[in-house]
Amino acid sequence: MLEPGENRISDRFRGFLPVVIDVETGGFVASTDAILEVAATIVRMDDQGLLSVHRTHNFHVAPFEGANLEQSALDFTGIDPYHPFREAVPEEEAMTDMFRAVRKEIREQGCSRAILVGHNAHFDAGFINAAVERCSIKRNPFHPFSFFDTATLSGLAYGQTVLAKACAEAGIAFDNNEAHSAAYDAERTAELFCDIVNRWKESGGWMPQFS
Repeated sequence: MLEPGENRISDRFRGFLPVVIDVETGGFVASTDAILEVAATIVRMDDQGLLSVHRTHNFHVAPFEGANLEQSALDFTGIDPYHPFREAVPEEEAMTDMFRAVRKEIREQGCSRAILVGHNAHFDAGFINAAVERCSIKRNPFHPFSFFDTATLSGLAYGQTVLAKACAEAGIAFDNNEAHSAAYDAERTAELFCDIVNRWKESGGWMPQFS
């Protein structure tokens, strides 16, 4: 356990734990289109108050009953929803297991709840919230409407809003052949988020002050 006065992620974001989320979907409409992959990347803070990627929880998701699948979206992601080697799990199982891991991290880091971080976060948050409603999940660890959007943050920090281009400006390796995998995109987004927050700190930006 951290002692008072040490750098704690719970002191950095109003008690919220930033968790990077990426979803790969069968379309653009959260209420009707399937989630096909979802990943949550956990970040942690070191003794110097710098963020880094800790680990990623990744799930291949079976389309919910009656879900819409747009062929153009499948062509874009390269996902075959019914491929036997996907080892896809039901949406409720994926969301429940992911939320369980997030709640565990919230407790361990002394935070009050999670806040979603995403590249064009409104898209990811919309699909997560739609799945929560579909599955009647009562314990959603994420703030219901606030989130951090790395598209906006990287536009400010690097003058780029496209994930691959923002990563290039930040010096983060990005392989377009691996893109549009939830785990890969979540981890690159997490690296981008950490880089922006760390550069802000190192340039003299706000950090918690302890007496």
